[in-house]
Amino acid sequence: MVRVHIEFSGGLELLFGNQKDHDVDVPVQDGQQGLTAGHLIAWARDNMLRERPELFVKGSTVRPGILVLINECDWELSGAAESLINDGDCVVFISTLHGG
Repeated sequence: MVRVHIEFSGGLELLFGNQKDHDVDVPVQDGQQGLTAGHLIAWARDNMLRERPELFVKGSTVRPGILVLINECDWELSGAAESLINDGDCVVFISTLHGG
């Protein structure tokens, strides 16, 4: 298990029970060395998401318009979905898509 602090903002928190902050224990997949951001996204979709998964995920990653920060660093700099998530890491999902 990997202990992760997850934050949702920019409206994404509405899909996750209207709660911005979550401290969760995420299991590592069998045969894997560690937890990847891609697995964390799938786990959050399957275990935390309350409604409208199409607003959070597209295929096996987050939908376009959602920024992902791992310990305050853009996940694109560390491998995106292949980024390793360690015990105690903070992962933030921020929607940049707003209605108007």
